[in-house]
Amino acid sequence: MNTSETISEFVIVGLSEFKDNKTLLFVLFLLAYMTILGGNTMIIYLVRTDAKLSSPMYFFLHNLSFVDIVYTSVTIPNMLSGLLTGTNTISVAGCFLQMYWFISMAVTGRSLLTVMAFDRYVAICNPLRYTAIMTQKVRLLLICGAWGFGMACTLPAISAVSRLPFCGANRVRHCFCDPSSVMRLACADVAAVSRLSLACAMVALLGTLALVLSSYAAIGASVGRMGSWEVRRKAFATCASHLTVVSLSYGSAAFVYTSYRVGDFSADVRIIVAILYSALTPLLNPVIYSLRNRELRDAVRRAFCCRRRAVSPRARKTAAAPA
Repeated sequence: MNTSETISEFVIVGLSEFKDNKTLLFVLFLLAYMTILGGNTMIIYLVRTDAKLSSPMYFFLHNLSFVDIVYTSVTIPNMLSGLLTGTNTISVAGCFLQMYWFISMAVTGRSLLTVMAFDRYVAICNPLRYTAIMTQKVRLLLICGAWGFGMACTLPAISAVSRLPFCGANRVRHCFCDPSSVMRLACADVAAVSRLSLACAMVALLGTLALVLSSYAAIGASVGRMGSWEVRRKAFATCASHLTVVSLSYGSAAFVYTSYRVGDFSADVRIIVAILYSALTPLLNPVIYSLRNRELRDAVRRAFCCRRRAVSPRARKTAAAPA
């Protein structure tokens, strides 16, 4: 019998060993969250307003920025509230809703990285047909496919977890509703649900990674056939930002899954690793693309220069007006 109705809410315990440093943690998480919102919102704004950022690559990038904003907004504001008030509770329904959106956005982000790898493959391996292949309709289909895969791949595991009976302990040993931490509170055998969750995770991670690696294998073979070193360098330069983000994203994900399956890691270390994993990629994505992409840097300059030019005449007129 399902007795989950006997529990009306979960208590998010969080970093109990760091309770004396709640103010410091609050400031750090708040600064990180503001940076994530600011950097990714800037990319969305620039791609939406700058005509020179109309290529498919930037269309996919600004979608990735939107996913990163949703991904972090699902968990960090609740964490900040808990650090500020000292109590962090969430309803059972809210817990599973948070869990679903957090994981589905993580999978959607990796799906978008896969789409961006395909975009780079077409641009380098079929440059003459690039505009004919990457039409507006194809872009929208790829975006819908990425979102659809993220939501569909996550649904079976989260549905299975939500149907488990929770009839006693309700203290989640994490900073948000992490599936592994919530499953430990179930008063039933969770072996089958754990296997389903792991299978969904492997499909999401290994499936998208295999497609990304396939795209770059084809890109590497195509670049290897190019004539001069300068041409090869320019071809690789167009992929540098994406490759950096892919390495960071999948590398941190592999570290998180390893930490959860190695017994020597303490619970607080696992939580810190999970927090870094959830915040690191959204935090660094705008930095990586801004530093390594000249078109994006130029768009930032154009945006700020235009604003200064628009303000300066008014400022001069105000200064010249008689007192």
